[in-house]
Amino acid sequence: MLFEIGKENTIFNRFLSELRDEQIQKDSLRFRRNLQRLGEIFAYEISKTFVYTSKEITTPLGTAVMKLHEEEPVLATILRAGLPLHQGLLNYFDRADNAFVSAYRKYHKKGTFTIKLDYVSSPSIENRILIVSDPMLATGGSLIAALNGLLVKGKPKHIHIVNVLATEEGIKAIKRRFSLKDMTIWVGAIDDELTAKAYIVPGLGDAGDLAFGTKDD
Repeated sequence: MLFEIGKENTIFNRFLSELRDEQIQKDSLRFRRNLQRLGEIFAYEISKTFVYTSKEITTPLGTAVMKLHEEEPVLATILRAGLPLHQGLLNYFDRADNAFVSAYRKYHKKGTFTIKLDYVSSPSIENRILIVSDPMLATGGSLIAALNGLLVKGKPKHIHIVNVLATEEGIKAIKRRFSLKDMTIWVGAIDDELTAKAYIVPGLGDAGDLAFGTKDD
């Protein structure tokens, strides 16, 4: 299943518009906070898909019956750009286990690139709900590499993919590689184009650089 959150008229789109705005995004603190805010909204939407059971909660004046989700997910992200979005999800799923993947684009002289996977730190994800976040789904290469690295740790019950921006090309790449029967893709918006260097257009630029400063490639 695919859910495009930005199609609805909600506060989500204000935070996304600020992420795109070339003036507002100069404030890296606000950029990170807006990624967190979107992560929190994604977490709320994903929580609707969980299984819930009734539980008695003792209050100072009596007992309340509340429906609570049965299990905590594993939250995974790709370093470094994914950290603020991951934190937003963690703000709501604050009892979740966490996983981190080090993956990056290795550019070559002719402008091409390959995806390098350096390291995966993860608990077992066997029969768990896995939520993998990365701000941008461009070609899908980084996310596919990250998922391949994570799936060494077990077969999840269900995978939720969370992206602020995506392209049709990236979504199709994920669909070709993985069974969507056990996967849900959540995106903020789907943009039209990719540049020759595989940046999303209109997009928002380099999420990692905007959140944490430029790097020496």
